[in-house]
Amino acid sequence: MTQPWEWDEPTWRGHVQRVRAGRSLKPESWPGGARVAVALSFDADQETIPLRDADLSPCRLSQGEYGSRTAVPRVLRLLAEHGIPATFFVPAVSGLLHPEDLRLFVDAGHEVALHGWIHERNTDLPPGVERELALRSADTLERLTGRRPVGLRTPSWDFSADTLSIVRELGLAYDSSLMADDEPYELLADGQPTGVVEIPVEWIRDDAPFFPRDPTRPNLAPRDVLRLWCDEFDGAHAEGGLFQLTMHPHVIGHRGRLVALRELIGHVLGHQDVWWATHAEVAAWVSR
Repeated sequence: MTQPWEWDEPTWRGHVQRVRAGRSLKPESWPGGARVAVALSFDADQETIPLRDADLSPCRLSQGEYGSRTAVPRVLRLLAEHGIPATFFVPAVSGLLHPEDLRLFVDAGHEVALHGWIHERNTDLPPGVERELALRSADTLERLTGRRPVGLRTPSWDFSADTLSIVRELGLAYDSSLMADDEPYELLADGQPTGVVEIPVEWIRDDAPFFPRDPTRPNLAPRDVLRLWCDEFDGAHAEGGLFQLTMHPHVIGHRGRLVALRELIGHVLGHQDVWWATHAEVAAWVSR
């Protein structure tokens, strides 16, 4: 096996070009003349991360159970208080464990999108398994919600050599796993346009790095995270762009942490020119 420094130019260029950012899809304006679009999302992982790792500790599983039992109702009440739509990316196993959560999401007008089968590490799977799990997950979420998912967020934001082809085979409108821009863009496959919208994520717009499960890693104070997210929103507002945020019920849904989301919403609501949207709505608007 050759080492990266031994690759010839076609090899390293090929790796870089396999999945790439194409044209920017930042619109000239958002619906209703809004200055900024805000797309909140929650990865409803619940028990799937320890299950993926064959960690059967009741302690670790209870951390995931907290996400459904306590945090999801708390998050949904906050969103309902302000009439804010959101996208919930749900591993299929999480949906099977907590079908009542999916009914609550749909009944409240939120979007349910794909997030793997059991939060698997898709880049470590044998050939063909990622595709099989993706198809099974789409069928499962459709059965549980009555709606076919139109978007994907890969578990852990990993992209394998097969992920984009699976996205296209499923006919998905968008992916939300990559980080080449602040604004939506079209994905390219080996330099060719795909028509798939990328709604980019970023670790600084994710709650998990700031509130890690690992007790040996320090947690930030929620209001420190709030300041970072407010600055990100203010930047998106100044540029007339998209503010996208990734959260997890079992992470953000604790009493002392939800203050960051509650006060962020208050900060955003202090602006009159905001379009609150699901990821599917953003993808539909920018791909008109």
